[in-house]
Amino acid sequence: MNSEDLDRAFERFEAAEDFTVGLEEEFSILDPETLELAPRYEELRAAADADSSVREAVAGELISSEIEIISGPGANLQDAIARQRERRTQVFALATRHGAALGSTGTHPWADYRRQPIIDTEHYRRVEDGLKYVAWRNNTFSLHVHVGCNGIDRAVKVCDRLRPVLPLLLAISANSPYLDGRDSGLHSARTQSFTKSFPRCGIPDAFGGWQEYRDYIEFLIETRSIVEFTQVWWSVRPHFSFGTVEVRICDAQATAQESEALASLMVACIAQAMRDVDEGVPFEHPAPRLVEENMWRAIRFGLDGRMIDLPAAREYRSREAIDRLLDWTEPVRAELGAEPSFPERNGAQRQRAMIDGGASREEVFGASVAETARTYAEGARV
Repeated sequence: MNSEDLDRAFERFEAAEDFTVGLEEEFSILDPETLELAPRYEELRAAADADSSVREAVAGELISSEIEIISGPGANLQDAIARQRERRTQVFALATRHGAALGSTGTHPWADYRRQPIIDTEHYRRVEDGLKYVAWRNNTFSLHVHVGCNGIDRAVKVCDRLRPVLPLLLAISANSPYLDGRDSGLHSARTQSFTKSFPRCGIPDAFGGWQEYRDYIEFLIETRSIVEFTQVWWSVRPHFSFGTVEVRICDAQATAQESEALASLMVACIAQAMRDVDEGVPFEHPAPRLVEENMWRAIRFGLDGRMIDLPAAREYRSREAIDRLLDWTEPVRAELGAEPSFPERNGAQRQRAMIDGGASREEVFGASVAETARTYAEGARV
């Protein structure tokens, strides 16, 4: 990566169209009998490559026991969701034909990370070589959303405004109480395992605009800290390849309905931040140490806890985060046609209710996998 690549990124954002949407959902590949992680991505990838209708629907992630279903660029939110529903149905059917199941929690409850092979691609060989244990340890599954944003200076300012929003989205999405075979006591063990471990990850600094962000990337290049921009793993970032603002803070969701609701809310947050930047709505960037207080509360307690209204320095029930984000995004949601609806309890809360009731980790995970199979596999409803 060099300065010419950054020039091309600038040009890509100049050509980008506002409010295009891309969705990326990461699933664990499982043995359907034991629910153990099954390193079969390469087999499923080969099967997808042989079927032109499925070929563009899947991508690899770090480990061979993971598969990502991607919508590709949708003209708008509804188009992206429709594309994702169709592709989910295809990929779930493909997995079933090949004797595999797919799970959708932020972590696998008991898998041994030491037994999970890294997929053999140039990118992930580079990740493994650069990070070693940090890469090996990252057996996690997430939901990512991309929204087209015309102008890279504007995109950086949108990312800045989304910093205090990220912990709220994480609390809403929390779906990973288990890690390494035990109840972690957390609602999002994925975030503690991945976001708090990877370099250049989590809540970014406020950069103020493209020049400051470019200076940062050039510093990383010149000091040989990175060789490609995707090695900047912030939970919100301008994506140089797509001309999008990407939000990547959330746990994978157990049901298709929750994933679509959460994706709709994430898209609305990005779009509202864009609108606020355009209209010059006053905004005071909170200090990183303050945002981190809410980040920890989201990791530890999810929607069961209390978050902090940072400007007012007052607590509120974490469940209110949903209404707060819906209220803030109401103007742009009307234009996007985004009306997300969330269940009474999120994934972590449902799992914790079973744990408190005496269910085993296998029973808890089995119930989640059944929810996933029932809702994602039936997803081709446009």
